[in-house]
Amino acid sequence: MRLSSLSRPLWTAVAIVIALAWAFPVYWMFNSSFLPNTVLQSTTPTFLPFGGSLDNFKAVFADGTFLQALGISLTVTLTTVVVCLIVAFLSALAISRFKFKGRRSFILAMLLIQMLPAEGMFIAQYKMMSSVGLLNNVLGLSVLYIAAVVPFTIWMLRGFVAGVPAELEEAGMVDGLSRTQAFMRITLPLLAPGFVASGVYAFLQAWNEFTVALVIMTEDQMKTLPLWLRGFVQASATRETDWGMVMAASMMVAVPVIIFFMIVQSKMSSGLVSGAVKG
Repeated sequence: MRLSSLSRPLWTAVAIVIALAWAFPVYWMFNSSFLPNTVLQSTTPTFLPFGGSLDNFKAVFADGTFLQALGISLTVTLTTVVVCLIVAFLSALAISRFKFKGRRSFILAMLLIQMLPAEGMFIAQYKMMSSVGLLNNVLGLSVLYIAAVVPFTIWMLRGFVAGVPAELEEAGMVDGLSRTQAFMRITLPLLAPGFVASGVYAFLQAWNEFTVALVIMTEDQMKTLPLWLRGFVQASATRETDWGMVMAASMMVAVPVIIFFMIVQSKMSSGLVSGAVKG
């Protein structure tokens, strides 16, 4: 008991140090995005953006390609999330609630697909997209992202679906609900945390993905945000590196993710509470 009371402050301090080490690079990026290069290149670090401005952000928008890359990334990411959730939910429901021929083979195939190195499929993916005319195409990149993300989202949702007892639906049907009504009113709300967790995974995989986009999207006007940021850094490297603009560009790439997590956090909490009440 005494050891526990002594170790708790120690572990709290360790957790605070780890949290600060994790958060400091993000804060440094935020702080640097407001500072001019004369301050950033100074040998004396500046930890607060006093006297900063929005000039770096204005310069990035003036580049003219940011909004185009943002539109492509949003389209590909939202397409991937929506299609993955629909396909994964139906597949998870099938393998969790029904027994059919080939069920074990399907589950085994999902595990094997996850073990394949992505780099080993680049050539095949490039030739496949080229043969159907989907190079430098939002649909082509979305198809590849969906194919890469769906197996794991099926595996994630399968656990959530299997965790909801079928007896709950049967109890609802005893009370007069149809099978569809019992599923929609009882089971589906309980799966909300699973949808959110799977959606977050799909969003991060599509939003931050770089290598597949580098292979498929080779034209300058078809860059996603990670490719745009890479090109932006390379363009800065040809002259004196404009770290203020680089940090501002990185902030604008990160902001949609932060907004998405703020929305998802509230939905996850409401889904958990809803499931607890109805369970």
